Amino acid sequence: MNAPDPRVLRDAFGAYMTGVTVVTARRADGVAVGFTANSFTSVSLDPPLLLVCPGKFLSSYETFSSCTHFAVSVLAEGQEDIATVFASSKADRFAQVSCDDDVHGVPVVMGAIAQFSCTLHHRVEAGDHCVLFGKVEAFEHESAAGLGYVSGRFFSLGTERAALDHVDGLTIAGAIVQNGDCVLLQRTKRGLAPLSCTHSDRGALLGHLRDTLAAMGVSATLGHAYSVFDETGGRTHHSYFLAEGHQVQPHEDVQAVPIDDLPAQTFASPALKTMMLRFATEARSRNFGLYFGDTERGAVHAPTDRM
Repeated sequence: MNAPDPRVLRDAFGAYMTGVTVVTARRADGVAVGFTANSFTSVSLDPPLLLVCPGKFLSSYETFSSCTHFAVSVLAEGQEDIATVFASSKADRFAQVSCDDDVHGVPVVMGAIAQFSCTLHHRVEAGDHCVLFGKVEAFEHESAAGLGYVSGRFFSLGTERAALDHVDGLTIAGAIVQNGDCVLLQRTKRGLAPLSCTHSDRGALLGHLRDTLAAMGVSATLGHAYSVFDETGGRTHHSYFLAEGHQVQPHEDVQAVPIDDLPAQTFASPALKTMMLRFATEARSRNFGLYFGDTERGAVHAPTDRM
């Protein structure tokens, strides 16, 4: 059997949804170090144990591989910027993030939904990482939603749930189906639009959307919500989801448009044009945010960065 391709294997590992943490410690000279990790899990209640897996590629690896104490901060929704700082910033990370010292003098992130202060229990070498088992000596916990991570992207279930909660009126659900370097769009009298359906029962919405895609000759995996908005002054609600196309034998009204050609297309409405232009930009880095608002005002929540 051939060795797995590391890039493909990383993508496969990334299909597992996790939370996002910041792991911290102090060097022998007292300088604080930290990194963003989703390789975190609880291990035992008796004794209270958890584990994290620092990579040997980290500039702070020597500190974590020899530390006697470390801390884990589980990030909350809205703390994507903190995750990005500890994943990529070359400047002083702790000057950019509000922290406090735990019982061992190790920084923990303020506003995190959980903070665990650990004494090293056991260390295991494991390929290009090591596994640190920590005995939890103290912890804090807040009842709030945590920040999620999957397939190289952050997600916020609380934000998505709020965006998709029931509202009166009609709902249009659509899928921005990427198939290779193209996006599948349907032709309408007013211009191009994502493959979509209408429904008045929000609970059956995604099932109806999948059925609609199948009827159009498109087999696709629906991903996260990408744009959720109401028509200003109207009662129509729009929910569009990212999707990955698989077996595609599209209906004659479905057109494959290269992502780079999206800015030159005519779309069925200004709101759809704005959404698809944002998609064309974000597709270059695969850092997709979630727009939540109406056709005139709203905000894009947390474009993402890889850890």
